[in-house]
Amino acid sequence: MSVVLTGSIAYDYIMSFPGYFKDHIIPEKIHELSVSFLVDSMKKQRGGIAPNIAYTLALLGERPKIMATVGEDFEDYRRWLELHFIDTSAIIAIPDEFTASFFVSTDKAQNQIASFYTGAMAHAHRVSFHDHVNGNIELAVISPNDPRAMTQYVTECKEMGIPYIYDASQQIIRLSGDDLRQGCTGSKMIVLNDYELEMLKNKTGWTQDEIAAQTETLIVTHSENGSKIYQGERVVEIPIAPPHQIVEPTGTGDAYRAGIIKGVLHNFSWEFTGRLGALAATYALEEYGTQSHRYTLAEFIERFKQEFGEWKELEKLKAQS
Repeated sequence: MSVVLTGSIAYDYIMSFPGYFKDHIIPEKIHELSVSFLVDSMKKQRGGIAPNIAYTLALLGERPKIMATVGEDFEDYRRWLELHFIDTSAIIAIPDEFTASFFVSTDKAQNQIASFYTGAMAHAHRVSFHDHVNGNIELAVISPNDPRAMTQYVTECKEMGIPYIYDASQQIIRLSGDDLRQGCTGSKMIVLNDYELEMLKNKTGWTQDEIAAQTETLIVTHSENGSKIYQGERVVEIPIAPPHQIVEPTGTGDAYRAGIIKGVLHNFSWEFTGRLGALAATYALEEYGTQSHRYTLAEFIERFKQEFGEWKELEKLKAQS
């Protein structure tokens, strides 16, 4: 079954602040904010939303394809993805550009302050589904990327009849209300966290019910409070999979999406699919970096049983290992 992931590819610079951001922000001075945080550590990691999702999908037994643009510094990263059976044939290197970079600081409460340097990602609109995707596509994912590319991919998916997941998340700020409404309308799924939902409501002028009416399925994550899956009047509440340790939250949302995509590709129930996402997210939360978690499908199934008990869908999942 084929899934094509569009979105950022980046190097992540992950930093840890040994205090709380809230202790250093003066509310009445928020309009002229000027703060600097001395961090204790910094690590460079492979990242970007598209490969983060692809990596966990590969762990779960899929062979996803990524369509994106990168810089001349990408070749080692490309080899890493190919070693994990990820199709990189539609990842295009842009001459004289660096791969995008993500800089994030995390405090003791797991709050984050981040910046993103677009680099080669600014050229993503030059890569098209028409030119780089051949054959039947089961599902496309439109995740944060160059805003022009995101708008273009929505149009192309509709023209080509490709079902797509619309994941505007971090690019809600940059996309116009019209672009966001167009992306939501007719999508197979919308996935975002509760804060991003409020941003989407503000930018589109829609209520949550109106957003849900534009798509087949709306999924909203609520951090340690789990997630909710909305289909019409039906709401499926998904618990978290308790972590053995909390190391760093960057990439947990991407891993969650991979678990959801796995369930969608194989027509699992939403109750089961949501739990796939929850456990995939927990594995990422327990490691430093967005592609540092590792497990076999058999190990994933065993932990799923420990957290959520026996499910009939596990037999179908086990048959893929």
